[in-house]
Amino acid sequence: MIVTGVAATARIGARGDGRGGTALPVLEGDGPLALRRTRGSGSEARAMLVGAMSGPLGGDRFAVEADVAEGARLHVGSAAATIALPGQAKGDARYDVRLTVADGGELRWLPEQLISAGGSDLYVTTHVDLGATARLVLREEQVLGRVGEEPGRLTSRLTVRIAGRTVLDQELACGPGAPGGWDGPAGLAGHRAVGQLVVVRPEFADEPVIARCLAENAVLVPLPGPAALVTAVAPDARVLRQVLDQALTAVAP
Repeated sequence: MIVTGVAATARIGARGDGRGGTALPVLEGDGPLALRRTRGSGSEARAMLVGAMSGPLGGDRFAVEADVAEGARLHVGSAAATIALPGQAKGDARYDVRLTVADGGELRWLPEQLISAGGSDLYVTTHVDLGATARLVLREEQVLGRVGEEPGRLTSRLTVRIAGRTVLDQELACGPGAPGGWDGPAGLAGHRAVGQLVVVRPEFADEPVIARCLAENAVLVPLPGPAALVTAVAPDARVLRQVLDQALTAVAP
């Protein structure tokens, strides 16, 4: 018997509704990826990604796509943490996120944590394409293992482009089989939670952020163009969220 993984894609399309608000003409998911519209605020529309089953498991191929048109404002969260688990199918799992925001659009991408459970093998990519005057707040949080558990292997790559120019392209590999040093002083230094916050605002073009430490294990750096990056490590998911929430207040009050 040959066991294969699950393939699933969720899509969100946000457009101005002509009345100062944001419509979601595209809101569709299949398999384990379900989408629900929730109550928005002002001109912002909100959507929630809901896991309809466990995963991603070994061999699964998940994808989430969001497209924000000019003048639209979209906030996307998730109902719970995503847990990468070992599966019956051979090979790693893939989770690909593709985000596009047109000039004058705004996206707040704030999902819950990604947890790499013992025995799992997951490769995550997040690719963001922004117009020159687009706005973005993107948070990534990764937790290595559940309580008392060794982590699986987790590789994540984050790429951000503004007006066709790449301002960030980085990859992090952790867990069994990752290149040596990932848990050393130049890597996570024994911490089991790592997170990033990317903030893009047109105002940063004239007043770029100043590189500085925001906490003992969190640093803020400017990126080329109107963008800033916060990177943080923490002993657990709770502390990591506190650090990133404080960083967001400091960078984009």
